[in-house]
Amino acid sequence: MPVQSMTGFARAEGAGGLAFELRSVNGKGLDLRLRLPQGFEIIEPELRKLASARLSRGNLQIALQQRTGEDATAFVINQAFLREVLAVTASLVADGHATLPSADGILSIRGVVETGEATRPTPEEDAARRAEALRLFGQALDALTADRRREGEALERVLRQRLDEIESLVGRAEADPARSPETIRERLAGQVRELRAADERLDEARLHQEVSLLATRADIREELDRLRAHVEAARALLSEGGPIGRRLDFLSQELNRESNTICSKSNATSLTAIGLDLKVVVDQFREQVQNLE
Repeated sequence: MPVQSMTGFARAEGAGGLAFELRSVNGKGLDLRLRLPQGFEIIEPELRKLASARLSRGNLQIALQQRTGEDATAFVINQAFLREVLAVTASLVADGHATLPSADGILSIRGVVETGEATRPTPEEDAARRAEALRLFGQALDALTADRRREGEALERVLRQRLDEIESLVGRAEADPARSPETIRERLAGQVRELRAADERLDEARLHQEVSLLATRADIREELDRLRAHVEAARALLSEGGPIGRRLDFLSQELNRESNTICSKSNATSLTAIGLDLKVVVDQFREQVQNLE
């Protein structure tokens, strides 16, 4: 199953001036926000069901647009209101308080002329429009899924590149001369000699215990092994595909934890530099993971 991004856009137009627009951005879960014209509210549960079956994460805005033709509206005279206006006008004219009004003057009074649908759709026509809207929504979902998959393919290439960089840095850390037992032993022995020169009363047996403990703490073998294991697990998830964003985010946290530990256990500037480079690449990896479904 291909990897999908959570970002995408799709538009589908159909008969009767109907058009669906879908816009998807990142989200912790699946959040659906719908804007439907009057009369289409009845299909909202079905739209939510269709979207939930195809998508698992993302903030999705769903807008159904309905364009009306030139003959979709008609002018209607409000006869009751017009009679009231004429009665008042006639009374004013009779009393000498006004002159006879013109026809256009009367028609310009707000409320005399109203707009409305030329012909109201029949129940059968309403059902046909709702069926067309559902068909269009399925078409728009197909287009949105394809758009999210294209973006997901690009993200997968970037993520695999970051994993390759992490693996390369792990190899550099493994080969760094600063982590060899001989180098660690020599460095600690030099520090012990400095301490003993400063204070001859230091207990040699206790110093030996402390040196052994420091040497053990300086070993980053376990961290490097775990980093390699996490890299392989991330690659396996990318090959598996589907909604893997949350699991990859967890792995990126583990990668960051091991990178921090390497920096804290480092006994040389070269290893510290590698640890910092690891943190940068892991941050870049996690930033891109946030876009995955």
